[in-house]
Amino acid sequence: MNAFRRHTGSFALILPLTLFLGVFFIWPLLTVLQQAVSDPVVSKNLPRTTAAISAWNPVSEPSDEMRTALVDDLKSLDDDQNLGEVVRRLNSAQPGFRTLMRKTVAAVRDGTEPISLPELDARWNDTAFWRAVAEATEPYTDRNLLAAVDLQHDASGAIVAMPAGESANQAILLRTFAVAAVVTLATCLIGLPYAMLAAAASGWRRQLLLAAVLLPLWTSLLVRTAAWYVLLQDKGLINSLLVSLGLLNAPLPLLFNRTGVVIAMTHVLLPFMVLPIYSVLIAIPRNLMPAAASLGARPIRAFLHILLPLALRGIASGGLLVFMAALGYYITPALIGGPKDQMISSVIAFYATGSANWGMAGALGMVLLAVTIVLYGVYGRLSMKTTGA
Repeated sequence: MNAFRRHTGSFALILPLTLFLGVFFIWPLLTVLQQAVSDPVVSKNLPRTTAAISAWNPVSEPSDEMRTALVDDLKSLDDDQNLGEVVRRLNSAQPGFRTLMRKTVAAVRDGTEPISLPELDARWNDTAFWRAVAEATEPYTDRNLLAAVDLQHDASGAIVAMPAGESANQAILLRTFAVAAVVTLATCLIGLPYAMLAAAASGWRRQLLLAAVLLPLWTSLLVRTAAWYVLLQDKGLINSLLVSLGLLNAPLPLLFNRTGVVIAMTHVLLPFMVLPIYSVLIAIPRNLMPAAASLGARPIRAFLHILLPLALRGIASGGLLVFMAALGYYITPALIGGPKDQMISSVIAFYATGSANWGMAGALGMVLLAVTIVLYGVYGRLSMKTTGA
């Protein structure tokens, strides 16, 4: 009985956390995954065509049963919004479907005489259009996941690269990783000396240094980004100061380019690098560096062989936090960067709100999630090796 009460009490303690993770983390992730692979638009709105085309061999000619089923489905499809979704889906698989469906729907709704699709438009004899219909009738698809990395299926079903210039998702993903890596490096170069200074200080000096790091976390991200928008202008504080000191003859272009994005993101994400490193440094005995000096080690050698290896755990933790946070940044590149500086989050926002293509938005989100999981796994392995050593 006592054991049952203990187990019940333990379960009651973790139940709120379990419910929170399930409702606000696991459920949204499953929803995004379902949006990325779900493709019910055509099968839902063209049920007769879906049934007729299921037994069709894509290398053979389209059957009269398939054509009749499509005409019947178009006659019964009176919702223009659903029709638009069907046309959009088919046109994404086979260019030319938009004009073909507009012509076909107009003839079907006219209804004055029986419709012969091949006589109405010769493209209905083209097996490429019917293959697109057959592919679209599948309730689940990997089309969005492949398109997220600029891949697609060819006519034989093999996975091939998209034609050059048709999609830029892969280039934007690489740009996102590059910007995140540069920001991580910049925060490390600034954050490590700052954390060392804070760990070496004491009393009010340490509190002041930590407050300077924590203060940006208490300010809205939009406010901090807007402040950098003002500071980085041609007549902003930074350029005005450099010009007035005679260091520059003309203002530096710091706004609407990659440089401004890196500067603003480094400032915003710096606390996530400083705090993990600081938490590791304060646990290191202070007598190690003086002991190394007493044995004849120069300060740089003592730092490289004693302090830096001991601080690697904090550097790795901070780097992981900064890199993963930088991957999903949206506001800062949108306000500070130019058209060639937008990251993958901007593309996800466009698919979600601009074109209402939740499948592509979910697929790109899953790509980012997969990268994050891989990075976390790599960090876990490195941490275990460091602990074992």
